Amino acid sequence: MSRWGLTVPMTGLPLAGHREIVESLPGLGYTDAWSAETNGTDAFTPLALASQWAPELRLGPAIVPVYTRGPALLAQQAATLADLAPGRFVMGIGTSSDTIVQRWNGIPFDEPYKRVRDTLRFLRRALAGEKVKEDYDTFSVRGFKLETPPASPPPIVLAALRPGMLRLAAREADGAITNWLAPKDVRTVRGELGDDKELIARLFVCPTDDAEEARAIGRWMIAAYMTVPVYRAFHEWLGRGEALRPMNEAWAAGDRRKALEAIPDEVVDDLVVHGSPEACRARVREYVDGGLTTPVLAVVPGGNLSPAEAVRALAPNAD
Repeated sequence: MSRWGLTVPMTGLPLAGHREIVESLPGLGYTDAWSAETNGTDAFTPLALASQWAPELRLGPAIVPVYTRGPALLAQQAATLADLAPGRFVMGIGTSSDTIVQRWNGIPFDEPYKRVRDTLRFLRRALAGEKVKEDYDTFSVRGFKLETPPASPPPIVLAALRPGMLRLAAREADGAITNWLAPKDVRTVRGELGDDKELIARLFVCPTDDAEEARAIGRWMIAAYMTVPVYRAFHEWLGRGEALRPMNEAWAAGDRRKALEAIPDEVVDDLVVHGSPEACRARVREYVDGGLTTPVLAVVPGGNLSPAEAVRALAPNAD
């Protein structure tokens, strides 16, 4: 397998405590480290540290919202990481969600497709060293030029959950990032993205033989994500609308317990990789066999493994 990524930072481990784990990744067969940005660390700081701890790794944010930083600041941060990890940085951008953008940051979640498209086009020019003076549909830039553009502009990949954004990624980006999908869903996504672009997916992995433990954790995570409009629409497109309807109705009515109980085991087993470490690695390879280029494991605590033990157990070299 050409790529095998890990989400950093890991749950339950302070960022400052990650050095030993990150340094070990290349020797275990990991090729990538991808950050996330929700309500924990920001997307860029873990990558800056990883660039120095493990200079062999490819690094990227999955993803940075296009609303919560201005276009020029996004370009500056991408250029900084490209300088720290020359030839090994990938810029991942996306809409994020109305919860993060509007409810948490007070920024209107308006015209998400256009905002991503405009940001992608701006970043292409800015990271190539151009001076940008342009009126885009969703913002205007007046004469911005990076002081030190990257010697090699980084690839840009888009978070894409539905056909419109996947087609935009196919036309103008270097790949797409998705998450919360089953191996059988990869071909559906590929049908819109095409076969020639990189497809990255964050896979939630709970290495435990206790299926009920994994399903209990998975239900909480699924309820937290699938009740957000962008993910609800994604799974309606993938064909899980009816299976998740009782959960969504209970959640909307304020009955969290009923919502959790309404999530079928089959949906949890589809969307959360769980079982022994060996079974988890085999399941991840099903995604790759279906057309996924880069699996990025997000380790969910389970099975009484420490973060370092889980990283070793789930490594491709563990076979």
